[in-house]
Amino acid sequence: MSAVSSQRLHQLPKHLAIAGVALLTALWTPSMARGAIASNTPETVDIEVSQLPQQSREAQFCAEDLPRAIDRVVGRPQFNTANWGIVVYPLNDGRTLYSRNADTMLIPASNTKLFTTAATIRILLERAPDALSEMTEDLNLVNRNSNNARADDLLRRIGGQYQVQAALEPLGVSPDGYIQADGSGLSRANRAQPSTLVSLLKGMHETDSSGLFYSSLPVGGVNGTLRNRFKGTAAQGKLHAKTGTLRGVRALSGYLETNDYGTVVFSVLVNQSGQSGTVMLDAIDELVLLMAKLEACG
Repeated sequence: MSAVSSQRLHQLPKHLAIAGVALLTALWTPSMARGAIASNTPETVDIEVSQLPQQSREAQFCAEDLPRAIDRVVGRPQFNTANWGIVVYPLNDGRTLYSRNADTMLIPASNTKLFTTAATIRILLERAPDALSEMTEDLNLVNRNSNNARADDLLRRIGGQYQVQAALEPLGVSPDGYIQADGSGLSRANRAQPSTLVSLLKGMHETDSSGLFYSSLPVGGVNGTLRNRFKGTAAQGKLHAKTGTLRGVRALSGYLETNDYGTVVFSVLVNQSGQSGTVMLDAIDELVLLMAKLEACG
């Protein structure tokens, strides 16, 4: 689906979205949920290994130094043609610590799955709560292991992009902040603003279903597509975030538990045609480790 056609979908009346949810309620039963997504398609290749030197992970600094530190990373010569979108927001602080191109539409790759899974949880919680308990394994496969076939099937079963918009808008997730062409993020027609991804993460954190969503995400240095990243660092076991990988695209959005700032919600998207995936990945990991070392100074 093209970005243009996705934008046209975006404009359909909301009563169609409501009708779709009603249809889902009628069709989705716990027994269907158990067998709803039986695909054996392997997970997407989001599992990469950071090449950061150990010494780059040790420095600690104050929050006031974060913007300058991030700017040094994304301002390196190898990123002269890169489009970075970054938002860093501590939940208990109420102020954005860093923002770059926060409202720019970028290709999010598998970060699209955050919209798909969050909407699935919201819709089933409201319309078919018995089915939700049956969906834990599928949610884990989609977010933690980045299974594309499962994600696309989830989107189809909840009724498509309009159901996603209708389910997430009450959380403060503007439909104008993303274009969803599929459930998985494989389509390069997908677009998302980093600020919208942060709004989604913030909104889900404040719901009764926050635990289910949070636990479905990969954990740095522990499992899923982050199992080979952040080992032996301040982010190991404290980072719950969704990876994203396409040619010329790397993404990471999620939650980071810090000592002084509590839970930090962030989104980092980088689009750079022709750039090495390893170079982009290492830079993203460096940014996360800067966040992990934040101190409340003064």
